[in-house]
Amino acid sequence: MKALQNDDFKGRKIIKSRVAMLVLGALIITFLTGLIVGKSYAAGEKIMQHDGAIIVQTPTLPNLEEQKDVVEPSIEHSSSNTNINNQNSIENTEVPITHDKVQTEMQTNSEENNLGKVVYLTFDDGPSKLTDQFLDLLKEQDVKATFFMQGDHLKKEYLQASVRRATTEGHYVGGHSMTHEFIKLYNEKQFVPEMNETLALIHEITGTNPNLVRPPYGSAPGLKSEQIRNQIVEADIKVWDWTIDSNDWSLKDNPTQIIENIKSGTKSNKEVVLMHERPQTLLALPGIIKFFKEQGYQFVVYDEANHFDLNFQNDSRL
Repeated sequence: MKALQNDDFKGRKIIKSRVAMLVLGALIITFLTGLIVGKSYAAGEKIMQHDGAIIVQTPTLPNLEEQKDVVEPSIEHSSSNTNINNQNSIENTEVPITHDKVQTEMQTNSEENNLGKVVYLTFDDGPSKLTDQFLDLLKEQDVKATFFMQGDHLKKEYLQASVRRATTEGHYVGGHSMTHEFIKLYNEKQFVPEMNETLALIHEITGTNPNLVRPPYGSAPGLKSEQIRNQIVEADIKVWDWTIDSNDWSLKDNPTQIIENIKSGTKSNKEVVLMHERPQTLLALPGIIKFFKEQGYQFVVYDEANHFDLNFQNDSRL
């Protein structure tokens, strides 16, 4: 009986010992498991951070790197906008320049309009032995005029000083062909070649570069040929006829009638008077100037920068 009790005691002791070992093992296993899991978690977090710093385009990555990618393009976009804005600023500074140019032209025209009534005195067929006398009278009256000079006269060296004087004193000298011959100019279509030669002579004599011409006998019927008009446009030549024909060339020794013709022909606030370098015209000129002054006209000279159409063919290109 006593032996059985000793065996039972030993068995319980063994069981308790095993249970304690099992519990201790479980605790150790639990501790170790927790330790391993914790380290694994920490290691995983570092890897995520490391990957987040390298892999930029992964959707699961930290927002910082995503923001970096988003911010940089935004900065570039802003820079582009800045460039666009700068371009717009440049364009906006260029537009006003163009606009200012238009405004300047309009302002110049407006200034002419502000003068009220204006008249352009024009003289054909020079230079001549009378040119200096015309210039003397115009200077005395403080009037500027527009001269259309002929090539075969321009070639005469003794007249060239008068041509230079005209431009020096503020008058405009344009072309009136070389020969003044209708058949050569219009039938044989030598208008542009002759005008180019005439303008080149004026440049040679005065140093100016005029582009305005007056067709001998007028653009009607002279320039009815569209072919010639196309050549004029290609040559960058401008053409002027007139609004008042004084008929001075046919009124020898009758300056009074020249004045009367101009008076009766004056109907607009802008007039261009056709005259010639003739003795009767020189005699009539003081009366012509007096008339226009009394009527409130301002005397103006042709200005290439403010050219306006004046041709009987109604061709706006000329």
